[in-house]
Amino acid sequence: MVTTVELPTRVALMRRRLLDILLPPRCLACGAIVGDTAALCSGCWSRLAFIEAPLCACCGRPFEFALGEGALCGACSKARPLYERARAALRYDDASRDLVLAFKHGDRTDSAPALGAWLARAGADLVRDCDLVLPVPLHWWRLFRRRYNQAALLAHALGRETGKPVAPDLLSRKRATASQGRLGRNQRRRNVAGAFRVHPRHVSAVREKRLLLIDDVLTTGATAEAATEALLEAGAKAVDLLTIARVVRPEYD
Repeated sequence: MVTTVELPTRVALMRRRLLDILLPPRCLACGAIVGDTAALCSGCWSRLAFIEAPLCACCGRPFEFALGEGALCGACSKARPLYERARAALRYDDASRDLVLAFKHGDRTDSAPALGAWLARAGADLVRDCDLVLPVPLHWWRLFRRRYNQAALLAHALGRETGKPVAPDLLSRKRATASQGRLGRNQRRRNVAGAFRVHPRHVSAVREKRLLLIDDVLTTGATAEAATEALLEAGAKAVDLLTIARVVRPEYD
């Protein structure tokens, strides 16, 4: 006997199965048919390099071996970034690049739930400590051309996964900047210097709050530091950074 409580669940399950027959779910990376939505095939999953401890207590750079609690990498020992802590789910390499770029530029927004779950796992401590989650914003013109802000999708996915409040409009990009992709470290910093602001009507939401900033990839940290600077100037207590992937360069680079 089917109760009235069970019926909607069974109907939804039947619809899901019918949809899977007509449009079978595909791997988020390579497009191969998989058993569930927002999933990877076994081959693509095995190629991903998830970042695990031990790592730098500040920037989250993975270490080859444990250096003790609170250990810092060489770069953070010389000059700590403006953000307090950064964590990333994956190394940005050949395996993760296609996944990230498809999400960012290829309309694979269906990846967001899986990526949000990976963020929640990689940044568990940061999520636990934060008051608000917010994305690195796009300038309105780039948002118009791309049609979505990938960082905002990640922030909302993380919010749904963890129950943390998301503030997508708290931070804004007040001027258009050139793409960072082909710029060097110093060029990136000059490119985004002063590019962000907290609107006066949102200052009260920032003041004395610990904020969790979300972006797709951490490369040199120039964008994250420029955004963090604007948030700290508006009175934020601290800013942490959480990304899907991060570039891991040799320590001497």
